[in-house]
Amino acid sequence: MIENDTYQTITESPEPTLFKEKNSKFFGYAFHVKTEDDVKDCLAEVKKEHHSARHWCYAYQLGTETISYRANDDGEPSNSAGMPIYGQIQSFDVTNILIIVVRYFGGVKLGVGGLISSYRTSAQLTLEASKIVKKTINIDYLITFDYKNMNTVMRIIKEKRLNITNQKLEMNCQITISIRKKEAGAIFEIFNNLYEIEIKEMEVDK
Repeated sequence: MIENDTYQTITESPEPTLFKEKNSKFFGYAFHVKTEDDVKDCLAEVKKEHHSARHWCYAYQLGTETISYRANDDGEPSNSAGMPIYGQIQSFDVTNILIIVVRYFGGVKLGVGGLISSYRTSAQLTLEASKIVKKTINIDYLITFDYKNMNTVMRIIKEKRLNITNQKLEMNCQITISIRKKEAGAIFEIFNNLYEIEIKEMEVDK
């Protein structure tokens, strides 16, 4: 990745792209995904739209620091579709993304080399049509404190310009803050050293 606490992804799907090779048509789709369930939903949506196609090949990558990926040839010769698509995901340095390339066979066989080139090109066109954004890897902390300590907590949040993502302000207060990874340790220490104020890291789906 570009820096140790940033990553690149897309936030919205572009219009589908179309690539033609010897009468075969390749429709390219890109989706922002965070889980394998997201992947399944997007695949179902595309298969419904292109129910008469021959192949729905895809690749995805999930995660920021711990990466998982999958490439699927969906009936095409081994490594002729999914891996060329995944190669473009790597080339564009993006994650939390799914690329699906739908193929309609045009009656002329392309051969393994032709398939690799076509799926790679379709994925490339799809990524070029996507708006790629840079995001920071954040750590979420839950701060717990009594209402009497509210001013102390809020003063630090204001001074450090911290991003509150959730809050419950009653007798027993809870505030969730999201901090860029490289700044998180210092913020944790500030709150951790305060009397009667508890801070702990939250497990979140990044």
